[in-house]
Amino acid sequence: MSPPVILGLMTFCFLFFGYLGVPVPFSLMAGVFVGALLADVSLAAIMQKIFDGVDSEALLAIPFFLLVGELMSSANVVVRIANLSLSLVGHIRGGLSQVVVVFSMFFSEMSGSTTADVAVMTRALGGPMKKEGYSPAFIAAIIAAASTIAALVPPSITAVVYGAVGNVSIAGLFMAGVVPGLMIGFGLMIYCFFFGPTGMQRPRAPLRQIVFAAGDAALPLMIPVILLGGILTGAFTPTEAGVVAVIWIIAVVIPALNRGHFMKIPYDFCLAGLIFSLPLITIGAANAFGWMLAYLRGASVIADWIISIAGNDPHLIMLLLVLLFTVVGDFIEPVPTIIIFMPLVNTLTQAGDINAVHMGVVLIATLAFGLITPPYGLVLLMASKFVGVPFSKALRAALPIYVVFLVTITFTIYFPKVVLWLPKQVIPESVGCFKSPSGSGYICPN
Repeated sequence: MSPPVILGLMTFCFLFFGYLGVPVPFSLMAGVFVGALLADVSLAAIMQKIFDGVDSEALLAIPFFLLVGELMSSANVVVRIANLSLSLVGHIRGGLSQVVVVFSMFFSEMSGSTTADVAVMTRALGGPMKKEGYSPAFIAAIIAAASTIAALVPPSITAVVYGAVGNVSIAGLFMAGVVPGLMIGFGLMIYCFFFGPTGMQRPRAPLRQIVFAAGDAALPLMIPVILLGGILTGAFTPTEAGVVAVIWIIAVVIPALNRGHFMKIPYDFCLAGLIFSLPLITIGAANAFGWMLAYLRGASVIADWIISIAGNDPHLIMLLLVLLFTVVGDFIEPVPTIIIFMPLVNTLTQAGDINAVHMGVVLIATLAFGLITPPYGLVLLMASKFVGVPFSKALRAALPIYVVFLVTITFTIYFPKVVLWLPKQVIPESVGCFKSPSGSGYICPN
């Protein structure tokens, strides 16, 4: 049987079982086993590729970032961050919708997980927004959109997976994700100001109240400093930074702010491990699927097709990849998408002479957008269930917000110097710069 037919059957099996409600990793494995049997690939080789997918030291950072988010949310210290966000932007038109965005900017720098952001924000702000008259559909839409910031800003779990699988600097992806992450955040605030519900009008918080709220949230806000400071100075790897952040929470934050939570810490560890098992099994299955895709030369065929249209134009190559990842991201979560299509991405990155960090940030932003688009839209689906509104209504409320993401992705494609400016200043080697032979400064590729 020809490779295109086998790939077609693999894809059909994955989508068919997925629409029947079979979990993503098992749907992927169904396609892999069908392809292996038809292509005369041994099942032992498939099992080896599954284990190869999870056998990466960089992936160890993920459970610690998840544990940071779980400890922060279950210990109720996020209330302090919500109060700080309220004192900063609660008086602006849109009130609590502005608070949602600012809260997400703070919390995203602690958990790195979009799903953790959704769960925390709906618990902390969903109820108060309903009491103030915000429609449930808008609540779900703005919470889901704001939570996608976690996919871009450090310590993004998506960036960790992309860097580990694609052999791209994780620290460089962290730094390069700051600009598009802030663009989405400020874009959502502008949208809420001009087009969102008015909400309750609050007086501007006095400076004294802002200072008090900042002091109240100082200990939790040290976590981004620990994570970023350790990684950027080279003192920690991303995994080690996650460990240090967990130690900070257990040794300092919880004793100072919520001593009664000590008895629940074992439960938090177990829950973080359980949550990590979900992407871990997906990573293994996606790695096997991606290997079959490469073995059957599917990645080469798609790459040749894109190059035949775009040539060596980096902007056009990225636009076509964005189109592909937007469609694929509508059906598959970011982690398996990255793993399956990484051979294709690497080929096109070289063909267009594109900086690997730049390409990574563009695709991560695209996959973040896919989290709120139909028909799957995992984050929007979660937010609608937590808020208690039909997915279709939440989707209609989210449609105008798509403009913010499309503008951000377009800007990220066409203005790489702006996106890569921060990593060039902080970690030049992460974007291909090297020390000048003269001994002073760095030489960076265009």
